[in-house]
Amino acid sequence: MKRLVILLLFCALGLTVNGEAKRKYMWIDCEANYERMGSADSIKIYLQKLKKIGFTDVVVDVKSIMGEVLYKSKIAPFMGEWDGEYRSEDFDMMGIFIKEGHKLGMRVHASLNIFAGGHNFFNRGVIYKRYPQWQSQVYWEGKIIPISEMKWNYNGMMNPANPEVQAYQLSILEEFAKKYKKLDGLILDRMRFDNITSDFSDLSRKLFEEYSGIEVKNFPDDILYWVKNDEGKMEYKTGDLFPEWSEWRAMVIKNFMQDVHNMLRRVNSKLLIGDYTGAWYPTYYHVGVNFASKEYDPSKEFWWATPNYKNTGYAELLDIYMTGLYYTTVTKEDLDNATGNPGRRDEPGMDNSRTFWYTVEGGSELVKELTQGVVPVVGSIYVEQYEGDEKLFGRAVKQALDSNEGGMMLFDMSHIVTRNWWDVLEKSIKGN
Repeated sequence: MKRLVILLLFCALGLTVNGEAKRKYMWIDCEANYERMGSADSIKIYLQKLKKIGFTDVVVDVKSIMGEVLYKSKIAPFMGEWDGEYRSEDFDMMGIFIKEGHKLGMRVHASLNIFAGGHNFFNRGVIYKRYPQWQSQVYWEGKIIPISEMKWNYNGMMNPANPEVQAYQLSILEEFAKKYKKLDGLILDRMRFDNITSDFSDLSRKLFEEYSGIEVKNFPDDILYWVKNDEGKMEYKTGDLFPEWSEWRAMVIKNFMQDVHNMLRRVNSKLLIGDYTGAWYPTYYHVGVNFASKEYDPSKEFWWATPNYKNTGYAELLDIYMTGLYYTTVTKEDLDNATGNPGRRDEPGMDNSRTFWYTVEGGSELVKELTQGVVPVVGSIYVEQYEGDEKLFGRAVKQALDSNEGGMMLFDMSHIVTRNWWDVLEKSIKGN
């Protein structure tokens, strides 16, 4: 009788003894699935397939890195073409996902890229046509240049500190939330600065000085400067004011997150609010983001954090937090036995160190400590990193699911389709 009561309690809490009730999210990227998700029949087929192999949730990307959207908007431009494929503005992809997903008992979330505004490989996006004045100004090898000139960097980011940029993004999010009232959740992506080298516009300097009360006499070198190394290559160094600058950038993102939270709660109090970032917190200050709980104090561990940096933590504002465990080393034991190449490390803020948090298991532990239980953490796997190693991919998926109470997210479906990894995926998420 006692065991029955315990089991009933677990069920009421949405849990089971073996963890089977953990959420399994599939991310459906905007560009990569543009043609694939271009018809109602295709959407139905893939939702049914995902449901069958054990997925409980889908995240549908509806606002690309170019700032173009896949729904009819009065604010943002419609993404009517990609890679030679075309769509009608009247095709309501998101509406179909919600209707068909709910029929299957799945939760349906939407993802919107926030401060991304252009694709530099194609000279396309809102920073190219509509709002070039909003693009990030990057301090690169001793010169401040617009991010659109950095053709080696595909992601044309805006300046998150610009009040006009923030107001524009808030208006898009509000319009979307009002349009799709039956949506289960809204996941914010790229709610960050481009990297440690941005934004160094005159506006950012002014806003930093107002925030900190510090006059930057030698801008930007008092914050970041460039030198030639022993090999004759340019590399950046941090100046004396960098910790204060780091705090200000993180506060910009925290305050924007607070504005989003307040607005979405007002528009639809039932809507789950989520965020997707990388998990590599010790270097994530490069993009100006503090996804930790406000109770965690990084200044006790890291040189780049001021005593006030903890006030920039925003985990308490989230209902779902997806953390990118972009590591090909799965367990801490794997790390202990590892030799040679540490794996692909090309995301903003990453380095080549071999520390425990650069593993799926260890990274999950770190994020759990940082968020302190205030939001469910969803361990997120980037499929493409496991190219050529289906077995390792399966291990990573299972580890992400085992290590995170919020479940597992997979980025993204197109990589499963092109590699035909459905069988190993099903076995991993069902624990076989």
